[in-house]
Amino acid sequence: MSKREASPPATEEQQPPIKKTKMVDTTAFLQAKEAIQNLVQTKNCGPILVRLAWHDAGTYCKHSQTGGSHGTMQFPGNGDHGANAGLNIARELLQEIYEAHKGEVSLADLWQFAAVVAIEVMGGPKIPFRFGRTDLAEEDCTPDGRLPDATQKGDHLRDIFGRMGFTEKEIVTLSGAHTIGRCHADRSGFEGPWTDEPLVFDNTYFQYLLNKQWTVKEGSDPQQLEDETKELMMCPSDMALVEEDGFKATVEAYAADQDLFFADFAAAFQKLQELGHDDLQGPIEY
Repeated sequence: MSKREASPPATEEQQPPIKKTKMVDTTAFLQAKEAIQNLVQTKNCGPILVRLAWHDAGTYCKHSQTGGSHGTMQFPGNGDHGANAGLNIARELLQEIYEAHKGEVSLADLWQFAAVVAIEVMGGPKIPFRFGRTDLAEEDCTPDGRLPDATQKGDHLRDIFGRMGFTEKEIVTLSGAHTIGRCHADRSGFEGPWTDEPLVFDNTYFQYLLNKQWTVKEGSDPQQLEDETKELMMCPSDMALVEEDGFKATVEAYAADQDLFFADFAAAFQKLQELGHDDLQGPIEY
């Protein structure tokens, strides 16, 4: 999640209907997997690849049937949104792999596939992957403001995730992606990692939410919280998960049972990746 920065929005009425997908060769994905694994292991870029996929898919609106994983972040109309600051790094890292399989794998499919490969490399669950997303054009970019704003609390999360069709439980599940990665002040305004091992995908995020003492970091703007060591951070949207009863029970369940978190995350992340797509093929064996 990133702090939102406004840009001139398009209206929902301007968004075209999502186009159908086409056949893609699964062999290309298997060839791309090795390159993605090497990238994650040598560049330590797993978290940003997950963020790229999340932010491309997380533009979906169930009401207008627009947005979702269509690769539109390659254009300024989506790529320049404040929530996507820094994701040019991930796009550039994957570009060589895309060029090697251009015509066989869409950019949208590659971004989503890179995320599931990265999650597995970092120790997370193997997520079923289906393919066949079509890359849309610049005029298909969605309005700014569709991604979560980490300065906000529960009502905002319910609004953003609810627009995509997610439940309160799934809000907590998908927030568990914060067990990897870190914030950068020059991108979101926040600074620091959520956990001690930001390249390991596990349930530590939920354990730390419950068991560490979080206080407002002096002078932080936007406001963030720090733990007793002053090395780790949480955003206001993270703290909402333990401040509200509708979320906290799920946090407690995941903190106690990593297998449960992994199973639920695999299902919720696949759902996120497939929003707006009703004719994907697979899943593939990878």
